[in-house]
Amino acid sequence: MSALNHRYEFVLLFDVQDGNPNGDPDAGNLPRADPETGHGLVTDVCLKRKVRNYVALKHGEQPPYDVYVREGAILNVVHEKAYKSTGVEKLPKARTDKQAAAKTALEFLCKNFYDIRSFGAVMSTGDMPVGNVRGPVQLAFARSVDPIVALEHCITRVAITKEEDADKKEHEMGRKYTVPYGLYRAHGFVSAHLAQQTGFSEGDRDLLWESLTNMFEHDRSAARGQMASRALFVFEHDSALGNAPAHKLFDRIQVSRKDATKPARAFEDYAIQVDEEGLGQVCLQRVL
Repeated sequence: MSALNHRYEFVLLFDVQDGNPNGDPDAGNLPRADPETGHGLVTDVCLKRKVRNYVALKHGEQPPYDVYVREGAILNVVHEKAYKSTGVEKLPKARTDKQAAAKTALEFLCKNFYDIRSFGAVMSTGDMPVGNVRGPVQLAFARSVDPIVALEHCITRVAITKEEDADKKEHEMGRKYTVPYGLYRAHGFVSAHLAQQTGFSEGDRDLLWESLTNMFEHDRSAARGQMASRALFVFEHDSALGNAPAHKLFDRIQVSRKDATKPARAFEDYAIQVDEEGLGQVCLQRVL
């Protein structure tokens, strides 16, 4: 597959029903929210994790679609394997030789790990560091279209944790938090110039759209409730540099509640308006 020679921006709409899309561990796992406006937030790291999980599930964590940041991975060991695969058993002492060896190891990692090709990585740790690389795919925090309401639920468990508590209580109690309904909007960017540096190809781009479309289908849990990708709009520029500012393209997609007098409880409660007039050398495609 050839590397990209077009710039892209995209808008992803996804929703949650009776679940917690991204809990904040510093706040008792409450759904993340903007404290001033009440709008819900989902971090870019959370969304990238779901993309990684989908790619790993589809390709079995095998090159060239292996996943660098995954559960159980020891990153320094991965760096050492990258060097050894290129014939370097020990990091050279000379500065120029060290730089050349690190560049070769980086090329190996970009070739074999999808998330490094896509999102980049900080690989400057350990005895055999590789360095850092900035990925062509970047995501901003997702923000809910409307302010969210975080509900707190008391839950019980009939099984007792400690044997000494068996005669004292019949059940144990806990708490969980949910959002009744929230529609979230995330913005993303794909740089053709950075794609040239990491080898991010047209096939990788197509896999990214596929991952964003299907990532919630294989990420079910009791805590997250019902989540789904609802719409994916992709702006493709006619050049690597681009033909329009990203923020002006994002403004062409407006999402609003159909009836502002009652709370939204389904995706159908929202209307999506797309302005396709005067896009010029930018092509707009609705992937989902």
